[in-house]
Amino acid sequence: MSNQLKFRLFAHSWLSDWNHGNAHFLRGLARELVRLGHEVRCYEELGSWSLTNLMREGEVASEAIEQFRREFPELDVRFYQRDATLQTTLQHELRDADVVVVHEWTEPEVANAILAFKQRFHFRALFHDTHHRAYTNAGEILRFPLHLFDGVLAFGEPIRRIYLDGFGVPRAWTFHEAADTSHFQPLAGRRDLDLLWIGNWGDEERTQELMEFLVEPVKETGCRAVAYGVRYPEDGRQSLAQAGIQYRGYLPSLMAPRVYAQSALSLHVPRRQYANGLSGIPTIRVFEALACGATLVCSPWQDAEELFRPGEDYIVTRTGAEMKAVLQELMHDDAARRQIGASGRQTILERHTCGHRAQQLVEICEGLNR
Repeated sequence: MSNQLKFRLFAHSWLSDWNHGNAHFLRGLARELVRLGHEVRCYEELGSWSLTNLMREGEVASEAIEQFRREFPELDVRFYQRDATLQTTLQHELRDADVVVVHEWTEPEVANAILAFKQRFHFRALFHDTHHRAYTNAGEILRFPLHLFDGVLAFGEPIRRIYLDGFGVPRAWTFHEAADTSHFQPLAGRRDLDLLWIGNWGDEERTQELMEFLVEPVKETGCRAVAYGVRYPEDGRQSLAQAGIQYRGYLPSLMAPRVYAQSALSLHVPRRQYANGLSGIPTIRVFEALACGATLVCSPWQDAEELFRPGEDYIVTRTGAEMKAVLQELMHDDAARRQIGASGRQTILERHTCGHRAQQLVEICEGLNR
């Protein structure tokens, strides 16, 4: 490998982040690799489910795609199809690659087709996992030919251990997500909301938690709250409405900093897996909220990998009653909110930017070569 590496990054979608929060981090990571002087090409399948669903959102879909194009001019996004043209496309695109990264929402069929060229073109191949399926649905991950990859980028230590100890992968690195601080930063704005929740209802993976830590506290405090996200069932929408929480639907990630600026407090309710067996793995929303200087209040989760400073960078509540008390206290304490927001942002800037992860990825690739 030369000092300048030629990266080929395959992900489910780059244009769309509809129900695809990984796009937030992947976009920032790719851009930081470009800034480090590397050649980066980004690939997604034509007709991905995320982009297809995004286009059903109407006017906001066009705004989201236009904003992506405007904010990420460095990204060279190319499309492929899973048809008779796939082999020819891959042969053309991979012939000079140094490193190929395959994100785990890529179809196994495509991963197999990519790896078929590995020996011929002599590139390194890394599998990138940013989901809980290795823990909750291992069969889905084992559809991939993991033994043909040079290693796995796992977004948390528990996931890394599964690949090493459970799947027998020889090399795996803990490679957390991070904030794209070029876009996620504090903005000036009028605070006309008390509480903000951004996230999906969760496919029954956090319904009970949302009722305890969002719906009931808002209902009891009467605070002004809004919720953004997609795939909310009808009963979920009714629960929000009955609590006085305004449901606003899909929010493109690049528009999130403006919304964080409008709210006094932001809420983090991890899916059950990340509060139990995969404790210590924060999802992308935590990094982004802290990067925006948001005052983040969380339902129970343990920062097992010591990425942050609990109690300083954010507040963890253990019960719905405690959540209610913390909301009431912080809504009326401007100084405490400012201190928590500043502390969280400092930690992000020191340790958890996409720039940090891009440098880590380059070091991993250079280590493979050695």
